[in-house]
Amino acid sequence: MTLKIAIAEDNSFLAKSVIEKLSFFNDLDYKFKGNNGAELIGKLEVNHNIDVILMDIQMPEMDGITATEIVKSKYPHIKIIMLTVFDDDENIFNAIKAGANGYLLKEIDAENLHKCILEVVSGGAPMTPSIALKTLNLLRNPFTIENSSEAEKLTLTNRETDILEQLSKGLNYNEIADNLIISPSTVRKHIENIYKKLQVHNKMEAVIMAQKHKLI
Repeated sequence: MTLKIAIAEDNSFLAKSVIEKLSFFNDLDYKFKGNNGAELIGKLEVNHNIDVILMDIQMPEMDGITATEIVKSKYPHIKIIMLTVFDDDENIFNAIKAGANGYLLKEIDAENLHKCILEVVSGGAPMTPSIALKTLNLLRNPFTIENSSEAEKLTLTNRETDILEQLSKGLNYNEIADNLIISPSTVRKHIENIYKKLQVHNKMEAVIMAQKHKLI
């Protein structure tokens, strides 16, 4: 059986990466992409013969959690996997409440993404291991969820912001070091701290996260 897949993703580079991962498998048939939740829902009104949606969370016009709630109410047969760089407690909780069937981080490789799509269609609830752990913690400590958005405001130092702005321009460590009159090793250390604070794994994710939280 060939599974029909749709994507909701506002970043064209990341969407292209996901589509490429799907193309490795003959039993996955990529159908269409929405640049935000509203556009995806509009396309579903034309063709809702879709098995699985890979849904980003932070998108303009309509975010992925709102879109998930709407899709689940209109097309309950469609399985939805959140595929995102965001793994904070509030997003996990709200995605599950909205009806998401799985929650994966975008760093997932093609083989595991394929396995998780098959799992969700078979009635499973695939999650990246770190997400599964957070979900268990949320179930054990539900009282902490309500105030999680207040407690987890992202903040960067002035120097970290400077470095992130340079990264967003595509500069490498040595160029950033020259511009800011610091050593490349200092730049590297700052970037490690930025990754930890933003809970990301590479430059692109760091820049996207910072832009979405208006840090740069």
